[in-house]
Amino acid sequence: MRIGELAVRAGTTTRTLRYYESRGLLPARRSGNGYRSYDESDLRLLRQIRTLQDFGFDLEETRPFVECLRAGHPEGDSCPASLAVYRRKLGELDALIGQLTGVRDTVARQLERAELARAELAAEAEVPGGPEPVCELGGDSW
Repeated sequence: MRIGELAVRAGTTTRTLRYYESRGLLPARRSGNGYRSYDESDLRLLRQIRTLQDFGFDLEETRPFVECLRAGHPEGDSCPASLAVYRRKLGELDALIGQLTGVRDTVARQLERAELARAELAAEAEVPGGPEPVCELGGDSW
């Protein structure tokens, strides 16, 4: 098949396919008339790349999976190098989840502190001569 048909079947653009070719992820075969020529195995490579990218893998991280398929394995993740990329990506995700959990905990504490301070100010404002509520952004005290 030609590049346009492959792009349509893979749900991408011809420009993207040429980029993958320039990065060595997609083989550059030419037919007798000079047009790029692709087959079903190329479509499989593209589907593997796109699936991994949808999961957040960068283009270079897809290389071991593509090489595994090119080597004739039935799945791109059945080779040791692919498994190593999975392990590394899981480590990165675990670290990010830890960071997000820390941020979430901080925001939850800030919300709890702010709600308590607001309630205290509202109670004091109901007392004749009580203070007017004042917002002080960025500080830990009200």
